[in-house]
Amino acid sequence: MREISLDRLRTLVEITDLGSFAEAARRLNLAPPTISLHVAELEARVGAPLLTRNRGQVRPTAIGETLLARARRLLADADLALDEVRRQVEGLTGRVRLGASTGAIAHLLPKALEYLREVHPGIDVQVQVLTSQASLARLREGALDIGLVALPQVAGKGLKITPWRRDPILAYVPADWQPPAKVTPAWLAQRALILNDNSTQLSRVTGEWFAAAGLFPEPRIELNYNDAIKSLVGAGYGATLLPQEGEAPELDRRIARRPLRPGLWRQLGIACREGQAERATAHVLEALERLL
Repeated sequence: MREISLDRLRTLVEITDLGSFAEAARRLNLAPPTISLHVAELEARVGAPLLTRNRGQVRPTAIGETLLARARRLLADADLALDEVRRQVEGLTGRVRLGASTGAIAHLLPKALEYLREVHPGIDVQVQVLTSQASLARLREGALDIGLVALPQVAGKGLKITPWRRDPILAYVPADWQPPAKVTPAWLAQRALILNDNSTQLSRVTGEWFAAAGLFPEPRIELNYNDAIKSLVGAGYGATLLPQEGEAPELDRRIARRPLRPGLWRQLGIACREGQAERATAHVLEALERLL
């Protein structure tokens, strides 16, 4: 069954509003026979007359009035949809899906989101807690627009990764353990540890730091939620290695934070699809780059 064209409905509305086929043809920049054809097609589609002519004045029939009411709503919805799309194309509105670790979401994203709210209030950033590998997988599937990922990573076909931040990895230790000014692998390996699991790049980086000293400690527990890890450190459950993300917040007094010897760094990159990004995505990328 053939659908009713919005163009035909617009013709019907214009004829009714102007009261004339000729005036509607001029308004729509169409030939008069085309206007008549549009009406004939609509009447054939519904199986009843839609307009009457009386002394040169065109008026809708009762059935025509019913169709006109629906037509006005449909045309208004279509215009609204096109306006929303136009605003999104121009970067005035839009939804951007972003994946990141809990640490990046808690300590890095707030400033970027605050900037976006000030300069691009129509952009909605939907944040998902994801590992780097999960972010890359969803980018490839088209289910994500931006991923904050720990480096190094293999982007793969269709994706690009731009280096973004380099943050020091520090030891977080119960204060009553009286840690040295700089924590070494040998000192830390003798203590109970709370570390990220092997699905994370942080786990690989810290494992290599211990391995370079010939050490392969077994963690007491593995977690991927940094704030939960710090709470356990504060309770004296163990020590951990975590990046210092953003400005150093005031720590729980029960936790001592120490630099490492040798030093260790966590590098983050911004992953997105290759090619020109949509305007909304480009605005979010700009806000993230301001955090450098």
